[in-house]
Amino acid sequence: MSASECTTTAAATATPAAPSTPAVSAPGASTVAHNSPWRTPLELMLLGAIWGGSFLFMRVAAADFGAFPLVEARLGLGALVLLPFLWAARAQFTPALWLRIAGIAAINSVIPFALFAWGAERAPAGIGAITNAMTVMFTALVAFLFFGERIGPRRLIGLVGGFVGVAILASGKTAGESVWPAALAGTAASLCYGFGLNFVRRYLTGYPSGAVAAANLVSGTVMLAPLAIYNWPHHPIGAASWASALLLGVLCTGVAFVFYYRLIARVGAPRTSTVTYLIPLFGVIWAWLILGEPLTLTMALAGALILAGVALSQSRARR
Repeated sequence: MSASECTTTAAATATPAAPSTPAVSAPGASTVAHNSPWRTPLELMLLGAIWGGSFLFMRVAAADFGAFPLVEARLGLGALVLLPFLWAARAQFTPALWLRIAGIAAINSVIPFALFAWGAERAPAGIGAITNAMTVMFTALVAFLFFGERIGPRRLIGLVGGFVGVAILASGKTAGESVWPAALAGTAASLCYGFGLNFVRRYLTGYPSGAVAAANLVSGTVMLAPLAIYNWPHHPIGAASWASALLLGVLCTGVAFVFYYRLIARVGAPRTSTVTYLIPLFGVIWAWLILGEPLTLTMALAGALILAGVALSQSRARR
């Protein structure tokens, strides 16, 4: 996460695929261009497919790596992809700014990434993909509770619907196994994204978004390194897990963010934020197609309620 991403600006699609930077300037351009009527929908579907795939890759790799080593690999690889943005803006990054970014990186990347990876060890990939959609609603709730923003009746209804969806999801079972620990971990991760998005919007405004994302990932890599080294697995890691970790870091965390910012620059943040609806859909589809994970009635009902809540949370921003 994607990725990513605030409900009022509608650049609020925080995903485990990439950390979220909603209110910093997108690298490149600020104009909105329209070439082909199919281009934007196809690009949004591609971005949703990539970020939805992050849950598949976590599910495959987490069992071999464990949560902390996998997140370390993800952060480090993603940082390498985004380093050119940071290098181009390096003069703006003072020690004080780095300290601020490090604090935000803990809550916006390190903790939620670890929670999603921990959940991926214990439940189907679709569980994390569905709970990730709560990010939009948590962003609005945090802004209301801590930053004095209005929430409005429509968003309030959306929040209630989303929480009901999570409760239904946590109550279900897959292959006879309870999924509530993973559902709660995913919900907690989305809450972290909600705080992180608000912090980024308020304290990192005006800096190039690609550079901020890179600095976020670099800070997270350094921060998590001791835990990752201490918990690094002693057993051999399989080729499928290495490939999944590589794709999670390079494609879902690095490349997807570059793609995301380019899309914002071309069509605007509100339209780009509709990728929020596609991530859980693709997350469940990939898990079903590739891993053979079932789509249960509980997952379908919970996902529908959460996405309906997201729609209500974002509807005002799009009008």
